Amino acid sequence: MHRIAVLALPGVPPFELGMPSRVFGSAMDAEGRPLYEVTVCTADGAPVLTDAGFTVQPAAGPEAMAAADTVIVPPTHAMPELGRGGPLPPEVTAAIAGIRPGTRLVSICTGSYVLAAAGLLDGRPATTHWHLAPEFRRTYPTVKVDEEVLFVDDGDVLTSAGVAAGVDLCLHMIRRDHGAAVANRAARICVVPPWRDGGQAQYIDRPVPEPTVATTTATRAWALERLDTPLSLAELADHARMSLRTFTRRFRDEVGMTPVQWLTAQRLELARQLLETTDLPVDLVAHRAGFGSAGSLRQHMRAAFGVSPIAYRRTFQPAAA
Repeated sequence: MHRIAVLALPGVPPFELGMPSRVFGSAMDAEGRPLYEVTVCTADGAPVLTDAGFTVQPAAGPEAMAAADTVIVPPTHAMPELGRGGPLPPEVTAAIAGIRPGTRLVSICTGSYVLAAAGLLDGRPATTHWHLAPEFRRTYPTVKVDEEVLFVDDGDVLTSAGVAAGVDLCLHMIRRDHGAAVANRAARICVVPPWRDGGQAQYIDRPVPEPTVATTTATRAWALERLDTPLSLAELADHARMSLRTFTRRFRDEVGMTPVQWLTAQRLELARQLLETTDLPVDLVAHRAGFGSAGSLRQHMRAAFGVSPIAYRRTFQPAAA
């Protein structure tokens, strides 16, 4: 069983602290057996006061981090010095130093400050809460901050955007570990969408549009029903009854990515589901997902996931491969 240690720091918000236990605890195999063991710990084994005013008694101390396959760091509202480039408390530094090489490291929301202060994000892409992204960028200039996404997966280090984006990241890790079917079941148990369109950009403060302004929602729904057919930007804009320029701008404002990026992401998700749940030939999977050819699907999957369609199917459906 994959072992996850969740580091509770003083001033941790209870919502983000409980998030990994709830989401990963909902991930089961086909026989209903849990796939993850989640342990809440503190840097010294002592209780911590949350930002909600109650104390959390951890199940373990830093030894849980040393034994974990994944260590998750939720945010803390009690270490403002990190926003000024200050050091981590000695016990936190020691606990992080005890993590085994190769352990997957994850931050939720401003837990990214902890990873950055420990030097674990130097030179890496990462995200954090959009509201604090300018401060984060000034304080940790070597980190490649992207405040427009819901999460960043850099292999062995993953970071989520603000608050509920931690749910998106947890589901993404389940999907990466065990495939879309397991992640979708976990999402249904948690009563959350298995995947949210766009990124954090759609939640950043912007002027509220006039109520009469048209949206791209209907066009996105229309496109999802036609993923197996070529869809040009002009066709999408025509369906939305907008000019190309207006449609592209409004789409990015609403979704956080360009129409082409969004369409490719939806096609990749459909292809992954087909590879996991059917024995269709790769050529047919590529056609149904709108990539046209196995070569095109292979190119997009290698760019997005680092694997070929056949290798992906072998991981999540060994018998079919």
